[in-house]
Amino acid sequence: MSIFSSLFGMGVKTEDLKSMVQNGALIIDVRTPDEFRSGHIPQSQNIPLQQLEQKVASIKQKNKAVITVCQSGARSGMATTILKKAGVEVVNGGGWSSLQNKLR
Repeated sequence: MSIFSSLFGMGVKTEDLKSMVQNGALIIDVRTPDEFRSGHIPQSQNIPLQQLEQKVASIKQKNKAVITVCQSGARSGMATTILKKAGVEVVNGGGWSSLQNKLR
């Protein structure tokens, strides 16, 4: 696993992502609302990266694993870092369309 992958939580196997979703993981899409409206994973929740820190407490209260997504994986990597620091079990799912294909 590369340094980038380990820093941003990427490199998670497709089977593990599917299992996380089957076990109730939240998929948080950190793109802008306009980007989200243009296409997203049906069960995902849109929390733009700029608002994520304000929502950490409510995310933690749900006591569920989280998969973050964005357009390419960069913003979701930043979101993963924020949530890990707050003690949330989280992985970077990368780009939303790629994750959507993996979950099929």
